[in-house]
Amino acid sequence: MEVLIDHHCHTVAGSDLDAAAFELAGTEAHLPAPPGVSYLDSQVGLAIRRWCAPALGLPAHASFDDYLARRAALGWRAATRQLLAAARLAALLVDTGLAGDGLLDTATLGDLAGAPVREIVRLESVAEEVSRRTGAATFADDFASALERSVAGAVAIKSIIAYRTGLAVPAARPSPTEVRRAAGDWLRTGGGRLTDPVLLHHVLWAGVDTGLPLQLHTGFGDRDLALPSADPALLQPFLAAAPSAPVVLLHCYPYHRPAGWLAQVFPNVYLDMGLTIGHLGLRADPVLAEFFELAPFGKLLFSTDAYLLPELYLVGAAQFRHSLRRLLDGWLADDAISAADAERLAEQVCAANARRVYALG
Repeated sequence: MEVLIDHHCHTVAGSDLDAAAFELAGTEAHLPAPPGVSYLDSQVGLAIRRWCAPALGLPAHASFDDYLARRAALGWRAATRQLLAAARLAALLVDTGLAGDGLLDTATLGDLAGAPVREIVRLESVAEEVSRRTGAATFADDFASALERSVAGAVAIKSIIAYRTGLAVPAARPSPTEVRRAAGDWLRTGGGRLTDPVLLHHVLWAGVDTGLPLQLHTGFGDRDLALPSADPALLQPFLAAAPSAPVVLLHCYPYHRPAGWLAQVFPNVYLDMGLTIGHLGLRADPVLAEFFELAPFGKLLFSTDAYLLPELYLVGAAQFRHSLRRLLDGWLADDAISAADAERLAEQVCAANARRVYALG
């Protein structure tokens, strides 16, 4: 399990963080915790202290005060390099839709990780950029041209439609008339953040037409999300109508069991275990086992979904290796699997499945 391909992640902060900023960056929260509460007094906080403290030269489980002092003494660049090196990642497939001020560019991220970086293009970000220079009558064509340019060299596309209107995507594409009308309404308000369901569905189908693997956020995230609308089971009509390009259901928790069923019954559906495992810490073991209940093993993919904190790369990688080994050791002890099959399964979910799905060679 030495080789891990992180098939969905983000870039990290290129500056030193104070304690408050570090705490928020380690969670899905937007606002500071109330007095007497720390978001890092949690499974993810325990996991950071367990896996990351030794990477910075401290004992495992060092206090956060000691950890943050050590991190500050090293400086963000050295700390980031040491944490990413400890994660031992063979490649990073980076969603560039969250790029912004203060975040590392992908070239610097790859240099610090010592691993190649490939891009995942976020569909909504392309559409929102196009809104600055298009009109209602030309939006569809302008978006198609911009998307074609954006995906040159990319390995996948991604949609966050779960955050905008939810995953109840109709099986039928919007008509050109509907797209033109919706674009006019959107652009008259200045464009910007795309929330119109007709345009979101059009953008999603345009992404399908690229033939690239489509990553879809499902399950938990930050508070902008209406969690019941992020249940991947809502995608069934869309999945039945979509062509054969791979559709990767990201994160999934707490809907990972219905997501596993979708991966079983739809040939082109794959299942990501990222974000979930890193945030569950000690409780990752039973949930990881649940990911392996229904989905074929050739459809399970490792990722960290790390963002802002390089610690989340290491936590995601270290916790996944640890929990997968414990899972397979249990199967071996129960004579449910041979040693050869356990080794092959580990190679699949750690790297081989990602190489195949994203044509990484």
